[in-house]
Amino acid sequence: MLYLELKNGRVIIEMYEGAAPKHVARIKELVRQKYYDGVIFHRVIPGFMAQTGDPTGTGRGGSGQKLPAEFSKELGFDRGTIGMARTADPNSGDSQWFICFAPAPHLNGQYTIWGKIIEGMEHVDQIATGEPPASPDKIISLRVAADVEGSK
Repeated sequence: MLYLELKNGRVIIEMYEGAAPKHVARIKELVRQKYYDGVIFHRVIPGFMAQTGDPTGTGRGGSGQKLPAEFSKELGFDRGTIGMARTADPNSGDSQWFICFAPAPHLNGQYTIWGKIIEGMEHVDQIATGEPPASPDKIISLRVAADVEGSK
């Protein structure tokens, strides 16, 4: 699990290591480097999704390490699902990811699903909207739950 701290509260993310082992391993590696701390949500479309993970805040940046697609036939994009952003190349996921506000079945089988919000989705719903938002919200911190003292 991951603890995502937003301005309105904590969000708990369950990671799907079985479905996307390479993505989960890379996300955990970046989280432990505090890569995501202070990164904005640069693309937030009401009723669709909130995207983050680019330290430049432009939507064009990343960590520089591309991941092979890990598409799942068993998982679908529902409210709270977290998918890896990518370019037109299915094997171009890097550090950017998005949280779905609502079901998005058109994304099924097109993007790697690596997790889901299991608590705190109401805080995600409050993220400022826009492409980019005029006053973007940011990740205060993102931590691996096992690394946090007193974690569930």
